[in-house]
Amino acid sequence: MDVKRKHKLIPTGDATAILPVSDNVSPITVIGNQEIRETFDDNCLQQAINSRKAPGVSQLVLNPDAHLGYGAPVGCAMASATHIYPGPIGVDIKCSMSLLQMDLEADAIDDRKIRRALINAICRRTPTGAGKGQRNVTHGRAVDRVLGMQVAVEGASANVCRQLDIPAHWAQRCEDAFHVGHDDTSGALALRLEKLLAQRHMANFTDKMRQLGSYGGGNHFGECEAVEVGDSEKAKATADVFGLQDGCVAFLSHCGSRGFGHNLASAQFKTLQSKFAQWNIPLPGGDRELVYAPLGTDQANDYLDDMALGANFATVNHMLINALVLEAFQEVIPGVQGHLVYFISHNIARKEIVDNQVSWVHRKGATRAFPAGHHELADTVFADTGHPILLPGNPRDGSVVMVGEARAANSLFSVNHGAGRILSRRQANRQLDQATVDKDLDQHDVLSNCRRYPLDEAPDAYKNFDDVLASVKSAGLASSVARLNARFVIKDSGKADD
Repeated sequence: MDVKRKHKLIPTGDATAILPVSDNVSPITVIGNQEIRETFDDNCLQQAINSRKAPGVSQLVLNPDAHLGYGAPVGCAMASATHIYPGPIGVDIKCSMSLLQMDLEADAIDDRKIRRALINAICRRTPTGAGKGQRNVTHGRAVDRVLGMQVAVEGASANVCRQLDIPAHWAQRCEDAFHVGHDDTSGALALRLEKLLAQRHMANFTDKMRQLGSYGGGNHFGECEAVEVGDSEKAKATADVFGLQDGCVAFLSHCGSRGFGHNLASAQFKTLQSKFAQWNIPLPGGDRELVYAPLGTDQANDYLDDMALGANFATVNHMLINALVLEAFQEVIPGVQGHLVYFISHNIARKEIVDNQVSWVHRKGATRAFPAGHHELADTVFADTGHPILLPGNPRDGSVVMVGEARAANSLFSVNHGAGRILSRRQANRQLDQATVDKDLDQHDVLSNCRRYPLDEAPDAYKNFDDVLASVKSAGLASSVARLNARFVIKDSGKADD
């Protein structure tokens, strides 16, 4: 039986349901089995309804990891052919996942001393924590203002990759290696950036650019994995196309556009909120975080340009992190080689075809899931398989690499971006026991750079990952290719004692 709530979910299958909105608005598609549906509280569902009823929104999907977010739930996908919404993208523009595969056998890092050496080598290159950047590490990359401007405008161009010593061919393994402005040119981004640099909130631009190659805080992380490819012939064949190596070490990263993206997004919210107040425009659901701009207006063009600038930074941030992580492995274990499996966002709006018209698909805590044969994958290595989907679970229970299936069309070709929170950060810090959390990870032989693992990031602060995955599979949205079993984690905390 569903938990008691104001808003009623109507099951349509084992792992699908609808959330009615109103008589003249089509319902919200909900992905989740019975156990998952009970994790959606009324606040999350109300945010989804507010977003679905907002001007220009044609579809909204609630994924199994959904929970209360900024304006719209984290874990939703939303389409509009006429409006752009900053809230259903979020303040961390193009928060993303990337996966680096190495040719190192997993048992080569069984020794805890080797893993501790790897943790230290990585932390000498990739800082964690708010405000931290390349100036806070000894083995990073020098990033000046001029290079930072090129990164924001060009993304992972050959020019940028060369200057940062990133393998240029990795750009071919990106969902989007670069983003352009509202008029589909990089020139629009150069002009917008020039204008922004004259504004007060961008006075720290150079410092923000030095955050390239860093993780930040919160739920961002780097995680060393042992790859376990599935037993089916399809999984094995798909893994081969993806470049996954069974029984070998990989490295999974989660981060976004850092302080630069936050500056851009925060300024956009303030600007749009002031316009709504000035013009006395009603807010969807009365929520100040659901401001919007009609496409074609100056406000929409400015937001799309700012989103692209932040997204370009996030792309290069991931590329640089992966290059630095590979260097760290090579320092500790000489001769190791690696390649990028994929880089994919879960906080972005992209132009895609929805119901035979060009729409902006907003993914907030949602991952694109194009299956085999999708027109956007034509002429790519993933045309016959679908692209990799990188879904983090938690260090105790593992993460997965999946691939989209045909029925993903029912969810705006989107799936969840992870497990999704079940406890707020405050609840986790209050309810979970530090000794129990640390002992749990130690028993699973998972090391970290933390003296005490952050309680608000503990596995039990998140939904049951197996229920989340079962929902995605049962709904026919995606299938598993490989499991990723954590060996150590890099988080925002002090150096750990082993």
